[in-house]
Amino acid sequence: MPFSRYDERAVRFNDEELYKKTFKKRGLKHISHYTTPNFPTMTAEQVGNLSLIEHTWRLGDKFYKLAYKHYGQSNMWWVIAWFNKTPTESHVKNGDIIHIPAPLDRVLFYLGL
Repeated sequence: MPFSRYDERAVRFNDEELYKKTFKKRGLKHISHYTTPNFPTMTAEQVGNLSLIEHTWRLGDKFYKLAYKHYGQSNMWWVIAWFNKTPTESHVKNGDIIHIPAPLDRVLFYLGL
């Protein structure tokens, strides 16, 4: 199931005056940014239709490692981060319980992807 979190996302061009020196140093006129996706909130029924794998966060854990272990695709790390409302690993502390939603294809379907 090839899928990228960048698929069908709008691209915005940043040419703000604030960054002109940086652009000049890098030989650029602007920087392209992907817009932030707006995923629908899952209903209680949808969450109930998923298997939630409980994981206790430990030293060395990374979302991409968990995604590879449970989905076979490290690039799907964002699904775990999104589901747990933790944008990066620095938002998770040792001992925190996170949930890995499965199966992946059902999660993506609920997100409209």
